[in-house]
Amino acid sequence: MTSEFSFIVATAVGILLVLATVMVHYEALRLISLLLPHLKMQPRLRILVVIYGVILAHTIEVWIFAFSYYLLSEHLSLGTFHGLPTTHFFDYVYFSVVVYTSLGFGDLLPLQHVRLIAGMEALLGLVMIGWSASFTYLMMERFWKDHPGHPNHASKKDPPH
Repeated sequence: MTSEFSFIVATAVGILLVLATVMVHYEALRLISLLLPHLKMQPRLRILVVIYGVILAHTIEVWIFAFSYYLLSEHLSLGTFHGLPTTHFFDYVYFSVVVYTSLGFGDLLPLQHVRLIAGMEALLGLVMIGWSASFTYLMMERFWKDHPGHPNHASKKDPPH
């Protein structure tokens, strides 16, 4: 494969990964927001459903990128990794977590065209984490009034307003 064609393939894969990640995140948040009002549980537990649901969405997204790194480097020869050896699939999961969260340890460095995808993942991770923080805030604001002791808490003892 020529370098230009490899770059085009890596760019196309990166775009597909962005589309897939945004759709996974959107559907996860949509599912959580549809499910949450129907859960008959304490408000604290509802917020935990939000947090664990968001973390699950991020985990799926990281694994999607990890699988892509694995395929691109092990089977399509679009890049390699320098530093610690990438001998197992879980090395790619580790690298993906480090990139997605913008932690950037630097013990694994992408070479060739997977560098482009790593950059796209870092930017996308920041956006997805911000989206999750915003969603969590909105859900907390929406269900915060259900906590006992909140001024707007509607308990069975209070007369209707």
